[in-house]
Amino acid sequence: MGRKSTVEETTGMIRVLKNKEELSKAAAGIFIETAKSVIAKNGVFNVALTGGSSPESVYKLLAREDYASEIEWSKVFVFWGDERWVSLDDERSNAGMAYNSLLNHVPIPSDQIFPMWESDRKPEEFAEGYEELLRDQLGTDGQFDLILLGMGEDGHTASLFPGTEVLAEKERWVVSYYLESQQMYRITLTAPLLNRAKKIVFLVFGAAKADAMFEVLEGKRNELVYPAQLINSESKQVIWLADELAASRLTR
Repeated sequence: MGRKSTVEETTGMIRVLKNKEELSKAAAGIFIETAKSVIAKNGVFNVALTGGSSPESVYKLLAREDYASEIEWSKVFVFWGDERWVSLDDERSNAGMAYNSLLNHVPIPSDQIFPMWESDRKPEEFAEGYEELLRDQLGTDGQFDLILLGMGEDGHTASLFPGTEVLAEKERWVVSYYLESQQMYRITLTAPLLNRAKKIVFLVFGAAKADAMFEVLEGKRNELVYPAQLINSESKQVIWLADELAASRLTR
């Protein structure tokens, strides 16, 4: 018998959960309900995963039999919102973490998983190829069914970092660039593509994120300083899931 869903279908809002555990359960529930609904309607579910510290506990929940059994994994197509240009066995790899915590534990065909990494290509060339892949999979509308995003203490999301040229991108869907502060290349979906998604879920927890969350959602508009403001949080398709610590400065 499958896990009984208690998650309400909610959009265009901020949901404050007690702690990281409750946040992870809420996110996993949204993932499952969205996948089931989209697959029933369209036959495939296109999702972009996120990396960093926020989603690992969500992925581990989704890998559990009582959660995983609710999804037709043969109809799921997995992409990423961004990536460090490192191999999958590097501990910094977003895709590597997702394989270890989720994808290696569910019956999803390997040819339906598209990590942002190829050992024999340069990052600029790879980004162009990844965009072509997305255009083939998503069509001209470029709409993911679901994108998971995190947010850093500096207000970045995906690999949209403060002060970087990618923040001004209006046309391309995927960009690679060298991030000087980290001395490495990053691959990222751009704001124009992210904002096309049918649903976006931000995962934000911990007191260290409280200032950035306040500035992004209630502070003065300054996308160069707080790039997460590029994501249209007033849109009905954007859900912010935050624990009490991360949401502690919010007034609404």
